[in-house]
Amino acid sequence: MKVRPTIAIERANGEMDTYDPAKLRASLSRAGAREADIDRVVNAVEGVLREGMGTREIYKIAYRALRKRSRGTAGRYSLKQAILQLGPTGFPFEKYVAAMLAYQGFQTTVGVIVPGKCVDHEVDVVAEKGDQHYMVECKFHSDPKRKCDVKIPLYIQARFKDVEASWSERPGHQHKFHQGWLVTNTRFTTDAIQYGECVGLHLMSWDHPHGDGLRERVDRSGLHPITCLTTLTKAEKQRILDDGTVLCAEIRKDEKVLGRAGVDDRKVAKVMKEVEELCSLSNNKR
Repeated sequence: MKVRPTIAIERANGEMDTYDPAKLRASLSRAGAREADIDRVVNAVEGVLREGMGTREIYKIAYRALRKRSRGTAGRYSLKQAILQLGPTGFPFEKYVAAMLAYQGFQTTVGVIVPGKCVDHEVDVVAEKGDQHYMVECKFHSDPKRKCDVKIPLYIQARFKDVEASWSERPGHQHKFHQGWLVTNTRFTTDAIQYGECVGLHLMSWDHPHGDGLRERVDRSGLHPITCLTTLTKAEKQRILDDGTVLCAEIRKDEKVLGRAGVDDRKVAKVMKEVEELCSLSNNKR
Protein backbone atom coordinates (compact mmCIF):
# COMPACT_ATOMS: atom_id res chain seq x y z
CA MET A 1 0.00 0.00 0.00
CA LYS A 2 1.39 3.39 -0.97
CA VAL A 3 1.05 5.83 1.90
CA ARG A 4 0.40 9.49 1.27
CA PRO A 5 3.39 11.46 2.63
CA THR A 6 1.08 14.04 4.22
CA ILE A 7 -1.01 11.69 6.34
CA ALA A 8 -1.40 13.17 9.85
CA ILE A 9 -0.86 11.22 13.06
CA GLU A 10 -1.35 12.26 16.68
CA ARG A 11 1.70 12.28 18.95
CA ALA A 12 1.58 11.26 22.63
CA ASN A 13 1.47 14.92 23.72
CA GLY A 14 -1.63 15.53 21.63
CA GLU A 15 0.15 17.42 18.84
CA MET A 16 -0.34 16.44 15.21
CA ASP A 17 2.58 15.37 13.06
CA THR A 18 3.17 13.89 9.61
CA TYR A 19 3.74 10.16 9.40
CA ASP A 20 7.34 9.50 8.44
CA PRO A 21 8.27 5.85 7.71
CA ALA A 22 11.94 6.78 8.11
CA LYS A 23 11.39 7.46 11.83
CA LEU A 24 9.71 4.08 12.27
CA ARG A 25 12.53 2.37 10.39
CA ALA A 26 15.13 4.15 12.52
CA SER A 27 13.51 3.04 15.79
CA LEU A 28 13.29 -0.55 14.54
CA SER A 29 16.91 -0.44 13.41
CA ARG A 30 18.03 0.84 16.84
CA ALA A 31 16.33 -2.20 18.33
CA GLY A 32 18.50 -4.43 16.16
CA ALA A 33 15.79 -5.56 13.73
CA ARG A 34 16.93 -7.09 10.46
CA GLU A 35 16.15 -5.21 7.26
CA ALA A 36 13.67 -7.86 6.11
CA ASP A 37 11.82 -7.67 9.43
CA ILE A 38 11.79 -3.88 9.28
CA ASP A 39 10.13 -4.07 5.87
CA ARG A 40 7.47 -6.45 7.20
CA VAL A 41 6.74 -4.29 10.24
CA VAL A 42 6.50 -1.08 8.20
CA ASN A 43 4.16 -2.82 5.75
CA ALA A 44 2.01 -4.03 8.66
CA VAL A 45 1.72 -0.48 9.99
CA GLU A 46 1.05 1.11 6.64
CA GLY A 47 -1.58 -1.51 5.85
CA VAL A 48 -3.82 -0.10 8.58
CA LEU A 49 -2.53 3.48 8.85
CA ARG A 50 -5.26 6.08 8.82
CA GLU A 51 -5.61 9.83 9.23
CA GLY A 52 -5.36 10.89 12.87
CA MET A 53 -4.02 7.56 14.16
CA GLY A 54 -2.11 7.93 17.43
CA THR A 55 1.57 7.07 17.76
CA ARG A 56 0.68 4.75 20.67
CA GLU A 57 -1.52 2.67 18.36
CA ILE A 58 1.20 2.66 15.69
CA TYR A 59 3.66 1.42 18.29
CA LYS A 60 1.34 -1.44 19.32
CA ILE A 61 0.91 -2.58 15.71
CA ALA A 62 4.67 -2.43 15.09
CA TYR A 63 5.44 -4.21 18.38
CA ARG A 64 3.04 -7.09 17.67
CA ALA A 65 4.40 -7.51 14.14
CA LEU A 66 8.00 -7.45 15.36
CA ARG A 67 7.31 -9.88 18.21
CA LYS A 68 6.22 -12.49 15.66
CA ARG A 69 9.65 -12.21 14.04
CA SER A 70 11.93 -11.88 17.09
CA ARG A 71 10.94 -11.63 20.76
CA GLY A 72 14.38 -10.34 21.74
CA THR A 73 14.22 -7.53 19.20
CA ALA A 74 10.65 -6.73 20.23
CA GLY A 75 11.88 -6.47 23.82
CA ARG A 76 14.51 -3.92 22.81
CA TYR A 77 11.95 -2.02 20.74
CA SER A 78 9.63 -1.78 23.78
CA LEU A 79 12.25 -0.12 25.99
CA LYS A 80 10.32 3.10 26.61
CA GLN A 81 7.17 1.22 27.61
CA ALA A 82 9.22 -1.24 29.65
CA ILE A 83 10.74 1.56 31.73
CA LEU A 84 7.23 2.94 32.30
CA GLN A 85 6.44 -0.43 33.91
CA LEU A 86 9.14 0.00 36.58
CA GLY A 87 6.48 0.88 39.11
CA PRO A 88 4.06 1.40 40.74
CA THR A 89 6.59 2.61 43.33
CA GLY A 90 9.72 4.39 42.15
CA PHE A 91 12.13 1.95 43.81
CA PRO A 92 12.69 -0.36 40.78
CA PHE A 93 13.51 2.73 38.69
CA GLU A 94 15.98 3.91 41.34
CA LYS A 95 17.65 0.50 41.29
CA TYR A 96 17.69 0.59 37.51
CA VAL A 97 19.43 3.99 37.47
CA ALA A 98 21.95 2.69 40.03
CA ALA A 99 22.65 -0.33 37.80
CA MET A 100 23.42 1.92 34.84
CA LEU A 101 25.89 3.92 36.93
CA ALA A 102 27.44 0.74 38.31
CA TYR A 103 28.00 -0.37 34.70
CA GLN A 104 30.13 2.79 34.31
CA GLY A 105 32.26 1.77 37.28
CA PHE A 106 30.55 3.74 40.04
CA GLN A 107 30.06 2.39 43.53
CA THR A 108 26.38 2.91 44.24
CA THR A 109 24.00 2.71 47.18
CA VAL A 110 20.23 2.95 46.85
CA GLY A 111 17.80 4.53 49.31
CA VAL A 112 20.30 5.90 51.81
CA ILE A 113 20.08 8.58 54.51
CA VAL A 114 22.75 11.23 53.87
CA PRO A 115 23.65 13.87 56.48
CA GLY A 116 23.46 17.42 55.19
CA LYS A 117 24.94 20.55 56.73
CA CYS A 118 21.55 21.40 58.24
CA VAL A 119 19.38 18.25 58.09
CA ASP A 120 19.52 14.63 56.99
CA HIS A 121 18.23 13.69 53.54
CA GLU A 122 16.85 10.45 52.14
CA VAL A 123 18.68 10.11 48.81
CA ASP A 124 17.61 7.74 46.04
CA VAL A 125 21.12 6.89 44.80
CA VAL A 126 24.61 7.89 45.90
CA ALA A 127 27.28 7.19 43.26
CA GLU A 128 31.04 7.53 43.68
CA LYS A 129 34.01 6.85 41.41
CA GLY A 130 37.45 8.38 41.81
CA ASP A 131 37.00 12.10 42.42
CA GLN A 132 33.34 12.05 41.28
CA HIS A 133 30.65 11.99 43.95
CA TYR A 134 27.00 12.28 42.92
CA MET A 135 23.69 12.65 44.74
CA VAL A 136 21.08 11.19 42.37
CA GLU A 137 17.35 11.77 42.71
CA CYS A 138 14.95 9.78 40.52
CA LYS A 139 11.53 10.95 39.41
CA PHE A 140 9.45 8.08 38.06
CA HIS A 141 6.21 8.73 36.19
CA SER A 142 3.81 6.03 34.97
CA ASP A 143 2.15 8.59 32.68
CA PRO A 144 4.40 9.26 29.65
CA LYS A 145 2.79 12.67 29.11
CA ARG A 146 3.83 13.94 32.52
CA LYS A 147 6.90 16.19 32.59
CA CYS A 148 9.18 17.37 35.37
CA ASP A 149 8.69 21.12 35.68
CA VAL A 150 11.16 23.61 37.14
CA LYS A 151 9.88 23.18 40.73
CA ILE A 152 11.45 19.72 40.94
CA PRO A 153 15.07 20.66 40.04
CA LEU A 154 14.71 23.74 42.30
CA TYR A 155 13.89 21.43 45.20
CA ILE A 156 16.58 18.86 44.35
CA GLN A 157 19.26 21.55 43.98
CA ALA A 158 18.43 22.97 47.41
CA ARG A 159 18.78 19.51 48.98
CA PHE A 160 22.01 18.85 47.08
CA LYS A 161 23.62 22.09 48.26
CA ASP A 162 22.95 21.08 51.87
CA VAL A 163 24.46 17.62 51.23
CA GLU A 164 27.40 19.12 49.33
CA ALA A 165 28.22 21.42 52.27
CA SER A 166 28.51 18.34 54.47
CA TRP A 167 30.45 16.28 51.92
CA SER A 168 32.98 19.08 51.41
CA GLU A 169 33.95 18.90 55.09
CA ARG A 170 34.93 15.23 54.84
CA PRO A 171 38.65 14.40 54.79
CA GLY A 172 39.87 14.05 51.22
CA HIS A 173 36.76 15.59 49.69
CA GLN A 174 38.07 19.12 49.25
CA HIS A 175 39.11 18.38 45.66
CA LYS A 176 36.30 15.99 44.72
CA PHE A 177 33.70 16.90 42.13
CA HIS A 178 30.31 16.86 43.84
CA GLN A 179 27.19 17.11 41.70
CA GLY A 180 23.47 16.67 42.04
CA TRP A 181 21.62 14.59 39.45
CA LEU A 182 17.93 14.42 38.60
CA VAL A 183 16.82 11.48 36.46
CA THR A 184 13.31 10.97 35.08
CA ASN A 185 11.88 8.37 32.75
CA THR A 186 9.76 10.96 30.91
CA ARG A 187 10.84 14.50 29.99
CA PHE A 188 11.69 17.90 31.44
CA THR A 189 10.09 21.23 30.65
CA THR A 190 12.23 23.86 28.92
CA ASP A 191 12.43 25.89 32.15
CA ALA A 192 13.62 22.84 34.10
CA ILE A 193 16.43 22.23 31.61
CA GLN A 194 17.40 25.89 31.58
CA TYR A 195 17.57 25.98 35.37
CA GLY A 196 19.58 22.76 35.57
CA GLU A 197 22.13 24.05 33.08
CA CYS A 198 22.37 27.37 34.93
CA VAL A 199 23.14 25.89 38.37
CA GLY A 200 25.09 22.80 37.24
CA LEU A 201 22.44 20.23 38.19
CA HIS A 202 22.76 17.26 35.83
CA LEU A 203 19.40 16.39 34.27
CA MET A 204 18.74 13.12 32.46
CA SER A 205 15.50 12.04 30.81
CA TRP A 206 14.41 9.70 28.04
CA ASP A 207 16.07 11.90 25.40
CA HIS A 208 18.11 14.45 27.39
CA PRO A 209 20.97 15.29 27.21
CA HIS A 210 21.04 14.87 23.45
CA GLY A 211 22.93 11.68 22.64
CA ASP A 212 23.27 10.70 26.31
CA GLY A 213 19.71 10.25 27.56
CA LEU A 214 18.24 7.06 28.99
CA ARG A 215 17.55 5.57 25.57
CA GLU A 216 21.11 6.05 24.33
CA ARG A 217 22.66 4.84 27.59
CA VAL A 218 20.64 1.63 27.49
CA ASP A 219 21.49 1.13 23.81
CA ARG A 220 25.19 1.40 24.69
CA SER A 221 25.14 -0.66 27.87
CA GLY A 222 22.56 -3.31 26.97
CA LEU A 223 21.11 -2.99 30.48
CA HIS A 224 17.49 -3.72 29.62
CA PRO A 225 14.92 -3.99 32.43
CA ILE A 226 13.12 -7.29 32.96
CA THR A 227 9.91 -5.52 31.94
CA CYS A 228 11.15 -5.79 28.33
CA LEU A 229 10.54 -9.55 28.36
CA THR A 230 7.53 -10.60 26.27
CA THR A 231 7.38 -14.16 27.65
CA LEU A 232 6.51 -13.03 31.18
CA THR A 233 3.10 -11.90 32.39
CA LYS A 234 2.65 -8.56 34.11
CA ALA A 235 2.17 -10.35 37.45
CA GLU A 236 5.36 -12.38 36.99
CA LYS A 237 7.34 -9.24 36.15
CA GLN A 238 6.03 -7.53 39.27
CA ARG A 239 7.02 -10.47 41.48
CA ILE A 240 10.53 -10.43 39.99
CA LEU A 241 10.80 -6.69 40.65
CA ASP A 242 9.51 -7.22 44.20
CA ASP A 243 12.26 -9.83 44.62
CA GLY A 244 14.83 -7.12 43.87
CA THR A 245 15.78 -8.11 40.31
CA VAL A 246 15.52 -5.37 37.69
CA LEU A 247 17.88 -6.35 34.84
CA CYS A 248 17.57 -9.07 32.20
CA ALA A 249 21.32 -9.57 32.66
CA GLU A 250 20.65 -10.61 36.27
CA ILE A 251 18.23 -13.33 35.13
CA ARG A 252 20.81 -14.44 32.58
CA LYS A 253 23.27 -15.03 35.43
CA ASP A 254 20.76 -16.69 37.75
CA GLU A 255 17.62 -18.28 36.34
CA LYS A 256 16.52 -19.23 39.87
CA VAL A 257 15.08 -15.71 39.97
CA LEU A 258 12.27 -17.04 37.79
CA GLY A 259 11.47 -19.91 40.13
CA ARG A 260 11.28 -17.59 43.12
CA ALA A 261 8.78 -15.48 41.17
CA GLY A 262 6.57 -18.51 40.57
CA VAL A 263 7.32 -18.92 36.86
CA ASP A 264 6.29 -22.41 35.81
CA ASP A 265 9.20 -24.81 35.21
CA ARG A 266 7.87 -25.56 31.74
CA LYS A 267 8.05 -21.87 30.89
CA VAL A 268 11.54 -21.15 32.24
CA ALA A 269 13.35 -22.43 29.15
CA LYS A 270 11.23 -20.19 26.93
CA VAL A 271 11.95 -17.15 29.09
CA MET A 272 15.67 -17.91 29.23
CA LYS A 273 15.75 -18.23 25.45
CA GLU A 274 14.32 -14.73 25.16
CA VAL A 275 16.71 -13.40 27.81
CA GLU A 276 19.65 -14.87 25.90
CA GLU A 277 18.38 -13.44 22.60
CA LEU A 278 17.85 -9.97 24.06
CA CYS A 279 21.22 -9.90 25.84
CA SER A 280 23.01 -11.24 22.75
CA LEU A 281 21.43 -8.55 20.61
CA SER A 282 22.59 -5.99 23.14
CA ASN A 283 26.16 -7.31 23.08
CA ASN A 284 26.18 -7.16 19.29
CA LYS A 285 25.00 -3.53 19.36
CA ARG A 286 27.81 -2.45 21.68
